[in-house]
Amino acid sequence: MFNTSVLFDPHGHIVARYRKIHLFDVDIREHVTIRESDTRVGGADIVTAPTELGMVGMSVCYDLRFPELYRRLTLSGAEVITVPSAFTFPTGAAHWEVLLRARAIENQVYVIAPDQIGRSPSGVLDFGNSMIVDPWGTVLARAADRETIIFAEIDRDHQDRVRRELPCLAHVKLR
Repeated sequence: MFNTSVLFDPHGHIVARYRKIHLFDVDIREHVTIRESDTRVGGADIVTAPTELGMVGMSVCYDLRFPELYRRLTLSGAEVITVPSAFTFPTGAAHWEVLLRARAIENQVYVIAPDQIGRSPSGVLDFGNSMIVDPWGTVLARAADRETIIFAEIDRDHQDRVRRELPCLAHVKLR
């Protein structure tokens, strides 16, 4: 079994499937112990897909801690990267926003990151705080501490300007 994110087109057709590469095997003392590898197999493929928003790169939850995945997605053409998640409360409170903003900034991409909130069926407390971050690292939308819907404009002209004025992607030496 895989932890899988699926991308649908506006007509409900599947255009891409991503199988989470990095499995969440952690033991954070006094907070949470999870061994995702006990019930899941890690994926191996970097997945991007063309959409009306631009090229979408796909990741899942714990993948967020591995910047090399996001760089590979960007070098594969991603302009928007999705991060559907169930970040646990202790790690979410400490790292969620800073990691999302870092991935957006270092890759000059939009990051769309829905995160579950509340207690999961397994009893783990999920952090919530779904976010949409722009290529400059600005949080454009953030969910309140409850189930809700957030939205923001994906401004490709803004992204082009950020990439033109601060051309760090053109300066990448390791490809």
